[in-house]
Amino acid sequence: MLKNYKMTISYDGTRYDGWQKQKNTENTIQGKLETLLSRMAGKEISVHGSGRTDAGVHALGQTANFWMDTGLSEEELSAAMNRYLPDDIAVRDLKAASDRFHSRLSAVGKVYRYRLYVGEGKPVFDRKYVWQISEKPDINRMREAADCLVGQHDFRAFCGNRHMKKSTVRRLDRIKIEESPNGARLDLSFEGNGFLQNMVRILVGTLVECGLGLRDPKETERILALGERSLAGQTAPARGLTLVEVRY
Repeated sequence: MLKNYKMTISYDGTRYDGWQKQKNTENTIQGKLETLLSRMAGKEISVHGSGRTDAGVHALGQTANFWMDTGLSEEELSAAMNRYLPDDIAVRDLKAASDRFHSRLSAVGKVYRYRLYVGEGKPVFDRKYVWQISEKPDINRMREAADCLVGQHDFRAFCGNRHMKKSTVRRLDRIKIEESPNGARLDLSFEGNGFLQNMVRILVGTLVECGLGLRDPKETERILALGERSLAGQTAPARGLTLVEVRY
């Protein structure tokens, strides 16, 4: 019987060209999943993700769904996928879902984390998952700037797609900035109802510039009001970003 399956996936995005299947490359997360499931089913299977992650971005809890007719139990299907998927992609959970469930359309929120490494030393074992900055930013200045961004706003200035035609209004419920005990790592968490292309990475770049004294924290209010991408900060590297959770 044809069933709608919901799965939670983790992946290291370092060597992939992003989540979304593309015509010019087979090296995508969606592509790897669809190729495997289609081979198992003996016909083409489409996998729908909760959203796209860019090349180099990681996930602890990406959610996706697909329709498939299989005699395997949920546990057997999950085990078979993990047996044949590359070592940097894993199915953490797989369950049959209601017919109406759609990983993107049913989502009500997402949580992203961005990790910074502070210092001159080489983060040898974390180098694929952090953005290294040599100077320690002022966390209080970063938090002051972050407070201006929380709430429902037009985040057009923080969108990497300059030709975006759809609404760029999103709601940021929380921005949390935590420092490790030794001060060598900063974790920035973003919780909201949805995120634009490159939005978290541009937010991070802007907050870091505020923390380093390169711009005033209150400037974020003006950036939101004017909606010009050129006024916001740099786009932080993809490697520091992880999709932590999709909420339903």
